[in-house]
Amino acid sequence: MKFTALLAGAAILGSAALTAGFASAETRITYKSAKSISSYYQMAVQIAEAMKAGSDGDIIVTVEESQGSVQNVMEARARGGDYVFTTPPVLVRLAQGGKAMFKDKGDPKFDEIRALFPIPSLTMHFVMDADSGVSNFADLEGKTVLIGKGSFGAREGAKYLGLFGLEGKVNLADVELSNAVPALKNGQIDGFVTAGSFPAPNVIEAAASTGVTVLSLTDEQIATTKRAKLVIPAGTYAGQTEDINTTSLPVVAFTTTAMSDDAAYALTKTYWEQKDSMGSAAAWWNGVDSDLMQHITGKIHPGAAKYYKEIGWALTDAQM
Repeated sequence: MKFTALLAGAAILGSAALTAGFASAETRITYKSAKSISSYYQMAVQIAEAMKAGSDGDIIVTVEESQGSVQNVMEARARGGDYVFTTPPVLVRLAQGGKAMFKDKGDPKFDEIRALFPIPSLTMHFVMDADSGVSNFADLEGKTVLIGKGSFGAREGAKYLGLFGLEGKVNLADVELSNAVPALKNGQIDGFVTAGSFPAPNVIEAAASTGVTVLSLTDEQIATTKRAKLVIPAGTYAGQTEDINTTSLPVVAFTTTAMSDDAAYALTKTYWEQKDSMGSAAAWWNGVDSDLMQHITGKIHPGAAKYYKEIGWALTDAQM
């Protein structure tokens, strides 16, 4: 009886130790993304699902809604090693330099921000009704275009009109961007400007239902914007027979040095190994590849860097 009891006790202790081992192996992450109505929130949900599937449940990601990239960066000051957030790399540079929207809000914690992996870029789309006769930016003069309000796309759209000599020469529609496709269908506008991952859902809808021309920028125009060049391959949208040259604002998933090397390695490895699967479900992942690594202008987390070295991707001195 005593021997049996000892065996039973050992089994219980062994089971408890095994359970503790599994618990300690589980990585829990909080992923701060964007507003729940945005495509970037949808991406966050897809990443959470991919992390769970790709790690056999060892990586559990909880998605948090955000009011924007600035908030995401600001929260890096107080969050722990389980915090992952998305933002354009330029905002991290501004935070670390205490400039622009981060003026007088500097914090040593900003210097601890580290990159993990790129996600789909914010891609500019100038979408015109195929019957509008607009094939380049000069043709926009006298046309009615919706650029929206308050968003990156709205600010960038207004900026480009100014850069290309069209300020005051284009009629700006007072319509919410969410109503862009219906407004295009009923002839209320000649076109709209939107920024998001490509292929953009509203551009897909407009191209399929109305027929559109997405304007291509010249290399000179792209250089003037001081944004990264991005090529939308032919066939991305219905009726698109040629590549579209446009601009983009890279977006990256970041964490801080508070995250362990093992966790950063596991997140990065699982992300890239699951990317093709995510691309099968949502085409915007297919625009993410090694070329986007060049847009990570700051330091990469050592755990993530370990993975990139393993697969033979060269990192710059600034990224190390």
